[in-house]
Amino acid sequence: MRLKDRICIVTGAAQGIGLATVAKFAAEGATVIGCDRRADPIPGAAATFAVDVTDRAQVDAMVAAVLARWGRIDVLVNNAGITKDARLVKMSIEQFDAVIDVNLRGVFHCAQAVAQAMTERGAGVILNASSVVGIYGNFGQTNYAASKFGVIGFTKTWSRELGPKGIRVNAVAPGFVETPILATIPDKVLQHMREQVPLHRLGRPEEIANVYAFLASDEASYINGAVIEVSGGMTV
Repeated sequence: MRLKDRICIVTGAAQGIGLATVAKFAAEGATVIGCDRRADPIPGAAATFAVDVTDRAQVDAMVAAVLARWGRIDVLVNNAGITKDARLVKMSIEQFDAVIDVNLRGVFHCAQAVAQAMTERGAGVILNASSVVGIYGNFGQTNYAASKFGVIGFTKTWSRELGPKGIRVNAVAPGFVETPILATIPDKVLQHMREQVPLHRLGRPEEIANVYAFLASDEASYINGAVIEVSGGMTV
């Protein structure tokens, strides 16, 4: 059980990769705090908090509650994210701002909120959800690509700032994964997506969760500032 007794926060935990990460971390022995905009209990989580990551007061209140109950935070998985796709010439300011607020500002809020407690203990792990879109771009995703590229910038910077304090910061960049985010995509488009991957299939949420679990564990003790692409080879 590679995460035995670790206190772990996962945002965007109610579905998809977040839900799979909660389950994986719990199976590895962690006490998992699941955060999502919905207050419904999250399977596998020791506690569930209704948190909008764009609202700093809500983030701070959640972190304070976790510290009051468990005394420390060992791992933060910044998983919460949204898409609002449109081509550049069609994208509204509202679409742009909404994605930047959740995917970029939300990551900043959560990381900054836990950094002090981790620094005081001289240990911790922050894992950020990027995307292959943040590395290579994607048609119709100006806002999403910018946010995920920004997350890589966060990761590289924080690994330098926090590494000397005993805190490792890494990012995972998934490719196409079977999550609710793809629910509105036509079957024909999904098939084309599969064909772009050498493995000829989409990823599964648990395959991303497995990478998070490795990076959160002591097995990854010398990995810091890395961006791990988990895409089935789609960018080869």
